[in-house]
Amino acid sequence: MARLTTTSSGLLAVLAAAALFGTTGTAQALGSSWAGVDLDPLAVGSIRVVLAALLLVPLARLRGELGPTSRGGATRLLVGGVGVALYQVGFFTGVHSAGVAAGTMIALGSGPAFTGALQWALDRTRPRPIWFLSTGLAVAGMLLLVSGTDAGEGANITAGAVAALSAGFGYSLYTVAGSRSIAAGTRPDAAMAQMFAVGAVILLPVLLARWPGGLDSAAGIGVALYLAAVPTVIAYLLFAIGLQSLPPATVATLTLAEPVVAALLGIFVLGESPTLLSATGMVVVAAALVLLSVDIRRQAHRSTVSDN
Repeated sequence: MARLTTTSSGLLAVLAAAALFGTTGTAQALGSSWAGVDLDPLAVGSIRVVLAALLLVPLARLRGELGPTSRGGATRLLVGGVGVALYQVGFFTGVHSAGVAAGTMIALGSGPAFTGALQWALDRTRPRPIWFLSTGLAVAGMLLLVSGTDAGEGANITAGAVAALSAGFGYSLYTVAGSRSIAAGTRPDAAMAQMFAVGAVILLPVLLARWPGGLDSAAGIGVALYLAAVPTVIAYLLFAIGLQSLPPATVATLTLAEPVVAALLGIFVLGESPTLLSATGMVVVAAALVLLSVDIRRQAHRSTVSDN
């Protein structure tokens, strides 16, 4: 029973994290509108990691030691920190070059595939067939969700695709590194704090190079603080809770709820008009996540019954 409860908590934590991740684009759009100037995406992406590290490290330190100091543990956290930085730079560059729709689709869609492959390569653990099915459905739904969206003039799909793929790979690095660190005995909050600290060191030069990027306004400061506190600190702590009880590949697929939340916020908060294809895509992604969630709970229930 305890295992079922832990698995269910992890499932809900990841979905809650994905919902918070999905508020990022809307917050940035509202901030740009209120500031009267477009916020620089790379500056925003960098400052959210820097500020998040400044919040996560003291919070984790208050709870005790940050974790094992073995060479293997340090390597995992260093790789995870590189992944955090790579995701930010790759995602925002991909969106800027290829357009929001294509950049988001490639970055988020490739993340679960990279994570599943990396998990398989490192742990010799092949994801279950239901993972392949649900991930394929979710990616297909995302394709429908973003199809029909104009990338805009001057979009460089090739360069943007490469950058977005690097973001997906970065995502897989910090997902798998975080999972392995937690499995080795590092607390979830400590694992996130250390990876974001490494990411902050890497991204600080980017922030300084792109400063101010609209962040010197009251609206810009407000957006930066929100992005650091809510869809980063709170969301990644929930994300880490999920990594305690769920495989990295499963966590990566569940976070594909993010674009659905982002699309819904675009409709109800930003006044965007959904198309039939985008609405269909949201339904397909939701169905894929329900399919995976039901399988996760079924496996946890079977494990509980076998233990008893």
